[in-house]
Amino acid sequence: MSNTNKSVLIIDDEEDLLKLLSMVLNKEGIHPVYTATTVKDGFSQFQLHRPDIVLLDIMLPDGEGYEVCKEIRKLSNVPILFLSAKDEEIDKLLGLAIGGDDYITKPFSPKEVAYRVKAQLRRAGFTQEVIEPSLLTAGPFILDKSQAQLRMRDNVIELKPKELGLMAHFMKNANRIISKESLCDHVWGEEFIGFDNTIMVHIRRLREKIEVNPSNPTYLVTVKGLGYKLVAKDEQQ
Repeated sequence: MSNTNKSVLIIDDEEDLLKLLSMVLNKEGIHPVYTATTVKDGFSQFQLHRPDIVLLDIMLPDGEGYEVCKEIRKLSNVPILFLSAKDEEIDKLLGLAIGGDDYITKPFSPKEVAYRVKAQLRRAGFTQEVIEPSLLTAGPFILDKSQAQLRMRDNVIELKPKELGLMAHFMKNANRIISKESLCDHVWGEEFIGFDNTIMVHIRRLREKIEVNPSNPTYLVTVKGLGYKLVAKDEQQ
């Protein structure tokens, strides 16, 4: 479970799109996701939940998203990303001029939206952990981030910076599948494109330090087609 609670409000009148974006954003660790389908409800939802970021369609049943943007800007500097089928340059310029931070034209890839949301959250400072302990535990592992040291039972394992980042992310999400996209975002702070080999190399090096047989891992396992998982076994197992 995320401990940053990066909430998002999506205002769009396409129900299928709301469901799809909600699913993708939740999978990427951005939640809770609030939704609205009208200008009136959108602004009410914003006032009620005060989300960390807003995805805003321009053409809504009872008006334009520009109106919502203007009202939100009277209250907050929260990032606003316009979602619109209007792809004329003048529409994009208007959206940015009245306070929008980004403009994404339909049709778009939900993954692209997720990446742009995370990029805006990074710039706004919402992706930093509020209180993150220096010591993490999961199964037989104890990670001291301040010393860049990993203890596995009585063994002390020295970690390089990226190995430290990977292990910390896995331990915070022990027994859960972590996608390569998530690793890229949390450890490298970059989009996944082009990072496949880099991730595999670092996973291999980490396995060489924590596995009896790195080619047949029992702790840091591959979940085919989905990513990786740190199996935090109890000592008695």
